[in-house]
Amino acid sequence: MKTGIAGIVSLFVLLVAVVVGYGSVFTVNQTEQVLLVRLGEPVRVVTEPGLNFKVPFIDTVISIDKRILDLENPAQEVIASDQKRLVVDAFARYRIKDALRFYQSLGSIQAANIQLTTLLNAALRRVLGEVTFITVVRDDRDALMAKIRTQLDREAASYGIAVIDVRIRRADLPEQNSQAVYQRMQTERQREAAEFRAQGGQKAQEIRSKADREATVIIADANSQAEQVRGEGDAERNRLFAEAYSKDADFFAFYRSMSAYEASMKSGDTRFLLRPDSEFFRYFANPASKTPATSGAAR
Repeated sequence: MKTGIAGIVSLFVLLVAVVVGYGSVFTVNQTEQVLLVRLGEPVRVVTEPGLNFKVPFIDTVISIDKRILDLENPAQEVIASDQKRLVVDAFARYRIKDALRFYQSLGSIQAANIQLTTLLNAALRRVLGEVTFITVVRDDRDALMAKIRTQLDREAASYGIAVIDVRIRRADLPEQNSQAVYQRMQTERQREAAEFRAQGGQKAQEIRSKADREATVIIADANSQAEQVRGEGDAERNRLFAEAYSKDADFFAFYRSMSAYEASMKSGDTRFLLRPDSEFFRYFANPASKTPATSGAAR
């Protein structure tokens, strides 16, 4: 019987030893850091991964993430220095660098996100309120984001947080303002298009007028040259006729009569009546007809 009681006691002692031993160790993962709290008072911070020991039933292990965390900030309306309203959508990345200060000041990731959202909105308004709309949208956004990150990091340091990065995802006019700006831009583009079309029409008219003027000059020059060539051709023809007549007056008279026959007997509306024995038809009656020199000269 004593042996049975001793066995039970030994089993109980072993169970207690196992429980105490299990409660004396804890594991730190690579993605976390651990704050050891004893009766509500912080004792130490463990940042290295591995197996660690604590006082069982007295020490409390609080795990705090040491990875880079995301902060999604709701879109905020900011007034730039030129009094233009901007809807700014930004986000931040941060990590907890001082677990003890973080635990004492905030206590949880959710509380940290709420506090950082407030600080980020304040930094956005301060920095973007000092510059114009164009600077935010186009000119110097990288420098502005760096300035916002610096201010947010300085303010978040008191909570044991280091801000890694701040990014402006979108910065634009409010919807109602965007529509008005779009309408103004559309009107301005239409005005510029109408002006360009008017300038193009004027230029086209100038080019067309110049081309017509040049065409008129070219045609006049061509007609002048044609008349000159035609005159030279007529003069050469007359010279050849005169030379041919001087060589053989009878052949020349015959050639002219044949040309007259050809011209007068073409189809047309002109009609004339002549006697068959007319001088005009003398070559029909006598192909070897001779013409007196005086008569040939007259023709």
